[in-house]
Amino acid sequence: MTTTAPIPNGLPMERDAGPFDPPREISRLREARPVSPMLFPDGHEGWLVTGYDELRQLMADTRFSSRQDIGVLHVPYEIPGMPEMTEPAPQTPGLFISMDPPDHTRLRRKLTGAFTVKRMKQLEAHIADIVERQLDEMARLAPPVDLVKEFALSVPSLVICEMLGVPYADREEFQVNSAKFLIRDQSLDEKMVAYNAMTAYLAELVTNKRATPGEDLLSDLARDEDLSIAELIGMAFLLLFAGHETTANMLALGTFALLEHPEQLAELRADPELLPGAVEELMRYLSVVDILFRYATEDIELGGETISRGSTVVVSQLAANHDPRRFDNPDTLDIHRDARGHLSLGHGVHQCLGQQLARVEMRAGFAGLLRRFPTLQLAIPAGEVRLRTDMTIYGVHELPVSWTESAS
Repeated sequence: MTTTAPIPNGLPMERDAGPFDPPREISRLREARPVSPMLFPDGHEGWLVTGYDELRQLMADTRFSSRQDIGVLHVPYEIPGMPEMTEPAPQTPGLFISMDPPDHTRLRRKLTGAFTVKRMKQLEAHIADIVERQLDEMARLAPPVDLVKEFALSVPSLVICEMLGVPYADREEFQVNSAKFLIRDQSLDEKMVAYNAMTAYLAELVTNKRATPGEDLLSDLARDEDLSIAELIGMAFLLLFAGHETTANMLALGTFALLEHPEQLAELRADPELLPGAVEELMRYLSVVDILFRYATEDIELGGETISRGSTVVVSQLAANHDPRRFDNPDTLDIHRDARGHLSLGHGVHQCLGQQLARVEMRAGFAGLLRRFPTLQLAIPAGEVRLRTDMTIYGVHELPVSWTESAS
């Protein structure tokens, strides 16, 4: 393996290869040195992992910790007002995405029954109804309309609010705050104001559910006396936040990608049975959750390199999912590809808990949209679509679309 690749100073983030491909510098690093040293803005000498096999191995190895309270986790880009990290961050109760076993296992196990394949199968018809209602609303509007606002964000928000027992009328304020929280270079103070507003809302919600539980997932959790109110807040935040942000961005960015590949879009319309495979390929191709962090708890060999204890390791799921050693012609969208094994939903103990729900929502969402709007098209040039390059979950800020026939 060559080690002549330049060592990046900070994470290369400019989408200079197009809206759907990794930054060119990231792709160059993956080909030259898939486990690459990287200098962080604060001077920390950490690592960037871009290769598929290497990233999969890392995710399966719990010595690469997800915790933020055992060592200093360095950030590979500037955040205004962020003080220099000299101490580990405190652990947030209930936020099991940033925990390791056994704490991670204890909390996650309380939710696995709610997200089984069988349970999601039972929800399929209901989710399809939610999709149809949103498409009815959209069809009543005069184009052009913003697909993000009128469809992509609404569908997963309705589904997760209903599942959790969150009043749908409250979603707007939560979404405003979650968007502020996701802005990459938002000042730390502004991020904390948004985060505190969300957790204050959820504190009141879960406290009420513990007092008078209903027939919903948060009520089921609130009945569990083993969980503290602080843990309930953290779990509710993770479920509500992850339950709509990721799928919403996949529906919007996926529609943009399909509109930019009209031949494949036509094939998908002609044969809806291609849809499950197309959803997997879109997840691989787009990888809206790109950058993740791990902390090396000991010296670890990975990809022919030695990652020393205390290093912050940044991984690019987008780069790994575009690794030509794993996928042929990886920078090409191919709805006939067997994309199983992609890493967009993670791997190992942190593999996405809601992955089956996301699949059901995307299959229903794309199927309904393509059927109801056969002449759907971008209402602005593709180059003018505002990409979420400023956010920690990728997608589009808006997707103005139009159609030329009345939706059936």
